[in-house]
Amino acid sequence: MSLGEICAVLRRRWYLVLPFTLLGLLAGGYLYRTVPVSYQSQSSVALLDSTGVAGLAPTFGNPISNAGGALVVTADVLIRTIDSDDAARALHNLGVTDRYTAGFAADTSGPLLTLTVTGADRSRVLRETDALTGFAAQQLTALQTASGVPTGYAVRSAPVVLPQQPVPQSKSRYQDVAGAVILGAVAGFLLTFVAEAIALARGRRRGEGRGGAAPGPQPPSGRRIDATTVLTGYLALALFIPSNLALPALGGVGTPANVFALLGLLWYLATWLAGRITPPPGTRGPRIAVCVLAGAVLLGYVADAARGSSHEELLGADRGLIGLLVWVGLIVLSSAGVQRRDRLDLLMRRLVLLGTVVAAIGYYDFFSASNIADSIHIPGLHTSVTGIEAMDRGSFTRPRSTTAQPLEFGGMLAILLPFAIQQALDPVRRHQHVLRRWAPAAVMGGALPLTVSRTSIIGAAVVVLVMVPRWKPQRRWTALGLIAGSLAGFKVLVPGLLGTIGTLFSSFLSNSDSSTQARTVKYAEVLPYLAQRPLFGRGFGTFTPDLYFFTDNQYMLSAVELGAVGVLALLVLFASGIHSGGALRRLARTERDRELGQAFFASALVAMVISATFDALSFPMFAGVFFLILGAGGGYLGFARRAAAAGADTVPAVPDRSVLLEA
Repeated sequence: MSLGEICAVLRRRWYLVLPFTLLGLLAGGYLYRTVPVSYQSQSSVALLDSTGVAGLAPTFGNPISNAGGALVVTADVLIRTIDSDDAARALHNLGVTDRYTAGFAADTSGPLLTLTVTGADRSRVLRETDALTGFAAQQLTALQTASGVPTGYAVRSAPVVLPQQPVPQSKSRYQDVAGAVILGAVAGFLLTFVAEAIALARGRRRGEGRGGAAPGPQPPSGRRIDATTVLTGYLALALFIPSNLALPALGGVGTPANVFALLGLLWYLATWLAGRITPPPGTRGPRIAVCVLAGAVLLGYVADAARGSSHEELLGADRGLIGLLVWVGLIVLSSAGVQRRDRLDLLMRRLVLLGTVVAAIGYYDFFSASNIADSIHIPGLHTSVTGIEAMDRGSFTRPRSTTAQPLEFGGMLAILLPFAIQQALDPVRRHQHVLRRWAPAAVMGGALPLTVSRTSIIGAAVVVLVMVPRWKPQRRWTALGLIAGSLAGFKVLVPGLLGTIGTLFSSFLSNSDSSTQARTVKYAEVLPYLAQRPLFGRGFGTFTPDLYFFTDNQYMLSAVELGAVGVLALLVLFASGIHSGGALRRLARTERDRELGQAFFASALVAMVISATFDALSFPMFAGVFFLILGAGGGYLGFARRAAAAGADTVPAVPDRSVLLEA
């Protein structure tokens, strides 16, 4: 449906849109007046070495100069003590009745604690913060006294930042208001098109009962919009606007790309309810897979609500549901919304082109030792997370382009590389200049080693191992020669890069790398959480680094948040993508479709493998591109199945030059 048609339906059913929109506005106004503004106060406490230890070398009496690992462990014990139930009861007796938190200060590796109190009364919050600060010092003394630590060797605490004047925290209030208004508007929108669908169905039945022709769909009016157009807009927003920029009232999930994807889902529902679009047959696989994931997420949401989780975890679970709706929208639009093969081809070419631009920005980051994303500021969007500084490994700056992290940058390029190669080999595009066809593959492939990460190299290796053996001998040997020449070129143009990457893998195999050791330690730290809730987990989106720690493994994170059911749902997702690629290759009647099926197979396999090296679905750009590719694979498989059933070739004899020029 065009925007004109949607507006016409809304005008015709104003008696449904207007009341629900007004109800949403009234509910938002009521929440704005009744929900109190919360205030937050913080203090910072540092742990200092004992006078006995500080008198020894290397500190020679200066307790501030020694903030080693032993004090970090002591700080961790103190934090856990403050977070215990016994401490909560003791603080309640001291008058601390509002919500409080204790944790390590942000961006610090030493024994520096931040104590936070949040409540509705400004003066009470300040008193409670002062009481919490004193209680922390008392608990530190009590712990050491109970252990029989001599006075001269007792660790001391010193306030670094005294309790600050409480500042208003209006974000949660605005989120409640925005949620009520959006819920009312969306309910009115959907009910409008449900009523329209019922009216159209009754009109068809009356026409059939009278023996006349049933009224068909009205011709489109206004500018034509289809799923390819909507998804192109999403990709432009997702790939070129840094994911840390979001609408202030919606939190971290309120990125422009996510909001656009949700609007796209509403557009599809309106078009489907109005009878203007139907899901093509043979494309259900990705939608079934995302339904399995949605079931696991909903079960995890119920489990999170039942265990009495903290306020931060409840907010994380709500954000997880919004993220799930975005993924559902991408799957539905790419698998059921694209009705023509040439439009799906155009979408994949646009995806590769936009990915090439993101990769090219990564070259600038690498050679200029900067992050271009940090210089992007858009009016109306606020930073939802702290900016990431340029990350180094060896003597090289790891690029991240417009992504959130170098791992996401490398992972996204790895799942796009098979399609860049497939499009370069596409016989339909042989009339184009060789540079135009091969530039995306060369730019993406060359950017992968620049990330100086095992994830990128593993992803590139999977692509080579899956695609190259399927080629004819001449193409296979040419590809191997180009790979060898590229490695030699890197050795000359970027001295030391290949040696640094080789050291990464050798240290990984010998378990001497600090990154590998940190991940190995996390396996043991995760086990208690798995044992507590092994089936449905703690809730999707609740195991955040702010409250717990990074897992650096999507399977581990899914096991903690969604339990065994979630891990199974994740494997179903990857299996759906692999199946779409394999089935498309088997049904292909042309070399072009066989290569396309192999590209989908390789991309899904890369996503499955590298998800063990970082928490892939926690990164919005990687997750969005992955779900779009997953849905597109189902769409291509539907075209192949219908062509096979009809006994027709899937590629027209004469390619549409207008479509080629549009790409």
